[in-house]
Amino acid sequence: MYLHLIFGDQLNRKISSLSDLRQNEHIILMCEILSEATYVKHHKKKIAFVFSAMRHFSKELKDEGYNVHYTKLDCPNNSGSFRGEVSRMIKAHNVKGIIVTEPSDYRILTEIKKWKEEFGLLIEVRADDRFLCSHEEFAHWVRGRKQLRMEHFYRQMRRKYNILMLGKEPKGGKWNYDNENRKPPSKHLTIPKTFSAKPDNITSEVLKLVEVNFRDHFGHLKPFHYAVTRNQALRALKTFISQRLKNYGEYQDAMLQDDAWMYHSHLSLYLNCGLLLPLECVQEVEQALKEKDIPLNSIEGFIRQIIGWREFMRGIYWLKMPEYEQQNFLNANQKLPSFFWTSETNMNCIKTCVKNTQDNAYAHHIQRLMVLGNFALLAGLRPTEVNDWFMVVYADAYQWVELPNVTGMALFADGGILSSKPYAASGSYINKMSDYCKNCYYNVNKKNTVEGCPFNYLYWDFLIRNKEKLHKNQRLSLAYKTLERMDLAKHNLIKKDAKVFFQRLNNGQKV
Repeated sequence: MYLHLIFGDQLNRKISSLSDLRQNEHIILMCEILSEATYVKHHKKKIAFVFSAMRHFSKELKDEGYNVHYTKLDCPNNSGSFRGEVSRMIKAHNVKGIIVTEPSDYRILTEIKKWKEEFGLLIEVRADDRFLCSHEEFAHWVRGRKQLRMEHFYRQMRRKYNILMLGKEPKGGKWNYDNENRKPPSKHLTIPKTFSAKPDNITSEVLKLVEVNFRDHFGHLKPFHYAVTRNQALRALKTFISQRLKNYGEYQDAMLQDDAWMYHSHLSLYLNCGLLLPLECVQEVEQALKEKDIPLNSIEGFIRQIIGWREFMRGIYWLKMPEYEQQNFLNANQKLPSFFWTSETNMNCIKTCVKNTQDNAYAHHIQRLMVLGNFALLAGLRPTEVNDWFMVVYADAYQWVELPNVTGMALFADGGILSSKPYAASGSYINKMSDYCKNCYYNVNKKNTVEGCPFNYLYWDFLIRNKEKLHKNQRLSLAYKTLERMDLAKHNLIKKDAKVFFQRLNNGQKV
C-alpha cells in the first residue's frame, strides 16, 4: 500500500501525487500541523482558510470513495509534525512507499529528503505540474544570461502556451500594456463587492478551532467570506471576469481609503492553495477577450501576473535557495516598527494598508509594494523581519512567492538578481495613486520638517545612505543627478529630518 501525502497548498484533484490513485491500494494522508501554523504566527484568517479548504477537499475525496486519513489539529493523537503523522501511518499500515508532490517550501522538501533513510521506504517526490515552467526549464532559460528579467521570461511563456498571440507576434502589437495600467483613482468609481461565500458547518467548526487555539495571532478572524471549495473558487473567478476585469487594467495601481479590494481579482489565495489552476484562469480570461467587451490592457495585465510574474518568482526561489533567505545587499538593519502589527502610526497610507491587512489577510500588490514595501526599503528595515511579517499577515503567502517578492522586489536585498532597480518612491507617488494623503497627519507637499511626509525625506536619505551601492544603477541616474544638484545645506536638512524620524521611531514614539 502506498501513502499519498497532500499538503495544504495542494488542494486539487489534478495534483501529480494523485494522478495514479487506486482506491484499494492507496491511502491519502492530510493533516493539520501545529508547527506549520506557528513557525511564523500566521494570520487567523489564513489558518482558517487553509484548514477549511483542506477539510472540504478531504470530504470531496472521501465522497469519491478514496481512503483518506485526515488528522485534525485537535485530534488527541496528532503528533504536531508531518514526520510524526507519516510515522504513525507507517506503523498502522503496510506502507510500501510514500508519494508526494514537491512541496512549495524549501524547508519542507529538505525534511522529506531525510525520510528515505529514516523510514527505509521509497520516497517518490513528483514535480508540481500545476506550474507552467519546470525547474529544469527555468534553469535552461537562465543559462548564459547576465540579467534575469521577468519581461523576457514572460514573452517566452506567451509563445510556449500560445497565449494572446497572432502567429509569432503578440496580439495587439505589444507584449506589455503596463503604461496604460497606471490610472489614478477617481471618487466616482463604482467598484463591485468582492466575491463572498457564506461559511458552512465545516468552516464554522474551523473558525471556532482557530479562535480557541490561535487567539494571540495577528489579524481579525471574522467576518470570514473566502471560498473554501473548488466550486466556490471557480465562481470567484467568473465573478471577477464578469464584474471587475474590465477596469482591472487601468486601475490596478490605484488605492482608495474606503475600498480594500478595488478591481483586483482576489484569486491569489485560491491559486496558491490549489483550488484554482493557473492555466485555467489564464484561458478563462483570454476567452473573455473574444466574448466580452473587455479591453486588451486588462486582459494582458492579468495574464502577465499569472504566467509571467508568478512563474518567474517561483523560478528565482528554487534557483537561489537556500542562500536567498539571508540576502541583505543594502545592509539594512533597522528593526521592524510596532505599527506594522498595530497600525498605530500617523502615516495614513501605512495605517490604512495595515488595517486592511488585519481585517482581510489581504492587501493588493501596490499596497504591498509601494506603501508597505516602499517604507521598509526607505527605512532600511531588516529583510528577515520584513519577510517574516509578510509571511504572517497574508492568506496567499507561501515562501516560494513571498520571499522573492519581498527580498528581491520590495527591498532590493538581493542586489538586483530579480529587479533592475529598487522600487523606491517619495510621498508624491502615493499621493498620485491614492486618496490616502488627504486624511494624513503629515503634509505630502512638504519635503522637510516634522510636518512633512516622512516618505519625502526618507526617499532622499535612502539614496544618500546607499549611494556607493546604487549610484551606478542606470535606472536611478536621474534621481542621483537631482541629488547632485542639491546644495550641502539641503543634504544636511534631509539627513537631519531622517535622523529625528529614526530617533522617534526607536524611542517608541508615534510617527
